[in-house]
Amino acid sequence: MDADVIVVGAGPTGLMLAGELRLGGAEVIVLDKLAEPTGQSRGLGFTARAMEVFDQRGILPRFGQGESLEVSAVGHFGGVQFDFTSLEGAHFGARGIPQSQTEAVLAGWAADLGAVVHHGHEVLALADGFLDGDHAEVTVGTPDGVRRMRARYVVGCDGGKSTVRKLAGIGFPGTEATRAMFLADITGVDLKPRYLGETLPNGMVMAAPLKEGVHRIIVCPHGAAARSADDTVTFEEVAKAWEHITGEDISGGGAEWVSFFSDATRQAAEYRRGRVLLAGDAAHIHLPAGGQGLSTGVQDAANLGWKLAAVVTGRAGDALLDTYHAERHPVGRRLLMNTRAQGMVFLGGDQAEPLRSILTELTGHDVVRRHLAGVVSHLDIRYDLGDDGDGAHPLLGRRLARTALTGPDGPTDTFRLLHAGRGLLLDLADDAVVREAAAPWSGRVDVVTATASAPDGAVFAGAGAVLVRPDGHVAWTGAGGADGLDAALARWFGTPAGR
Repeated sequence: MDADVIVVGAGPTGLMLAGELRLGGAEVIVLDKLAEPTGQSRGLGFTARAMEVFDQRGILPRFGQGESLEVSAVGHFGGVQFDFTSLEGAHFGARGIPQSQTEAVLAGWAADLGAVVHHGHEVLALADGFLDGDHAEVTVGTPDGVRRMRARYVVGCDGGKSTVRKLAGIGFPGTEATRAMFLADITGVDLKPRYLGETLPNGMVMAAPLKEGVHRIIVCPHGAAARSADDTVTFEEVAKAWEHITGEDISGGGAEWVSFFSDATRQAAEYRRGRVLLAGDAAHIHLPAGGQGLSTGVQDAANLGWKLAAVVTGRAGDALLDTYHAERHPVGRRLLMNTRAQGMVFLGGDQAEPLRSILTELTGHDVVRRHLAGVVSHLDIRYDLGDDGDGAHPLLGRRLARTALTGPDGPTDTFRLLHAGRGLLLDLADDAVVREAAAPWSGRVDVVTATASAPDGAVFAGAGAVLVRPDGHVAWTGAGGADGLDAALARWFGTPAGR
């Protein structure tokens, strides 16, 4: 084998996955067909939950601003603005972070952990046998010629046009593009910020300063027909569309780069087929709205990485990988629903005005603001673990927010305790029975006896112990004693030797 896992695509999803796999002890090679990163940044920021995922691994300070990373309390749903702090701990996410910076941060982190990235390596074919064999084999075009590479698993993180998805024969159903929209980083002009977009009679525009003399603009003219993926777009075309919508002439400036995107909406029918898995845009494409695409890909990687590492290193059985599709496919489906809805509201022109008006009225209600904030920030995701009956703790299946704790070594918090990428069992009642039950999983699950002070501790109300997966989602809670803990540990972290 060349590696335990071959990851195809060195974007944010592939690099996040590579780091997660290395934390779990898997040997990983990342292949990317580009000779070097483009430096272009379609994404500009990420959601509150993606920010938490980075914080769980201790890499948020690598963005240069640490815990003071700029976030916006005010966000929008389809252009209808409201205060996200209606949901405790929520915000619209980090803004002003170019995708190129996110990729550089994740590339550095993955490299520090020992991941190997090969640029200029394009996957050309996938050998038969990935469905029922003991490995997957890809044919790769490299700067030194064509070669074959083998791994236990191959993961396609290679974007909406995913070669891996096509070679594996995984369907990609959805809706075709109905319109084209433009994206550019422009220079030589001074624009007022339109961070959350501005809807005008002829379309919608966004603008945000990136650095001195450079602005990111998004231009969505009404009536612009869908384009072929092979089309190109010029700055002159973008400037003309901007003037048509805003009345502002930017043609005297220039552009570092220009591109276009569409409202095509598709989701892979399967996130796993044999020894091939998909994550990020390879698994779902949609209208960009609030940095949700990049953020969902990062969360796909955080969900898959520890599971796949556990399987390839022999700590867990292959069935653990089936939970990846079971958990992330519904999240992707809901993502497509919310971005389509936002597109109808934001880009629907005069016909959508009644919908915008009623949505504006609804956001006057706290329960609606909380719901929409949860949807767009991704903080409301709850995995169905199959054991969340009427008596289940509210935390079960949900992400555990950063919670201040006092442990045996002094003050700490739940995110810091997840930096190593292992499971975490919080013993909140100093219960020797709980600690003894978890002892066989030493090395896979860190057991920490700790107390949580108000107000943070309120989240644990009724729980004497909490089992947290490496992705930060709660897998088990106990009111007292270790009832059900053995089963939860075995389900998510495998059966230790001697059991």
